[in-house]
Amino acid sequence: MGCWRPRRRSRAREPRFRSFVLSHLSLGVSDLDRSQAFYDAALAPLGVVMVWRHPDAIGYGAPGGPDRLALFLTVDPQVPLAAGPGFHLAFAAPSQQAVTDFFSGAMAHGGVDEGPPGLRPHYGATYFAAFVRDPDGHKLEAKVS
Repeated sequence: MGCWRPRRRSRAREPRFRSFVLSHLSLGVSDLDRSQAFYDAALAPLGVVMVWRHPDAIGYGAPGGPDRLALFLTVDPQVPLAAGPGFHLAFAAPSQQAVTDFFSGAMAHGGVDEGPPGLRPHYGATYFAAFVRDPDGHKLEAKVS
């Protein structure tokens, strides 16, 4: 008797994605101008820019591309804006310097420190990340590994 191994599925049955599974993510914000200043500064080092703006919303994505992150003005104080514990939005960074610049930009525009730039060996030997909360409490990460 040999070792048991799970049967491999045929490649014909595996789903094929042309792009990442998520199309976009939307967050509610309480002050659109404040949020724009924060996200412009935090995301620029990651190569993410504002791709559209409307009176009550902003979209961010790669230059010339569609939005991947949309911020919508939510003025009802009874509506919680930030997701609860366990949720955070992680952005891929091109370098450790970009992670550091993400953190600096966020902190300069109302961000809250949730973990300064540095190695996170418990996630992987080369996992370098920084964590912040935006002015509405959304937890964000920039990482390179």
